[in-house]
Amino acid sequence: MTSLTQITLEVTDLAAAESFYAASGLGAHVRLRTAAADVPSEGFRGFTVSLTVPRPADVRALVEAATAAGGTALKPAAKSFWGYGGVVSAPDGTIWKFASSEKKECGPATGLVERVVVLLGTSDMTATKEFYVAHGLTVARSFGRKYVEFAAPEGAVTLALYPRRALAKDAGVPADGGGAHRVALGGGTARFTDPDGFSWEPETEAPARAQARTAGV
Repeated sequence: MTSLTQITLEVTDLAAAESFYAASGLGAHVRLRTAAADVPSEGFRGFTVSLTVPRPADVRALVEAATAAGGTALKPAAKSFWGYGGVVSAPDGTIWKFASSEKKECGPATGLVERVVVLLGTSDMTATKEFYVAHGLTVARSFGRKYVEFAAPEGAVTLALYPRRALAKDAGVPADGGGAHRVALGGGTARFTDPDGFSWEPETEAPARAQARTAGV
């Protein structure tokens, strides 16, 4: 495995999730399938999906579209130390962060997404980093036990690691949670589970399942 190529969200109400992701415009970035009914999931699921966009107006447009479609704003669009951002929880519980490095208004929304980043909350940054390196990923940036980002080729999703409690704080939610993560990550040709319980599957596996769909298609 050399990169993360797809994100499959496991949802309890597939029809409702399809409606949200189509209406919000976020469906282009994820696939959906029905979650196992006998596997509970509570509280923070330990990951977020982040969209990096060019301008503050793009952040506002994404937050407005997601909340209008039924999402809940966890952090309204606003300036921050790093730029401009906002956080929304989808009805299925997935946390979406929209961010721009620009703080000043620099024109209308472009509708462009520069990067899609999946941030995994980890209990042991060093162990998880070493696990992914052993599975073929290359570290692009690393700040000790605070943040790790892996290289991603053009068109792939960026995978990054963050301490679980710090990731929950960044998302604006309590760090408590347990049960299924309700996400499957796709890339490479093998199935495996990382030290924090995140499952990976071959990138061609999810679309082949009858219950897996690309939202909005």
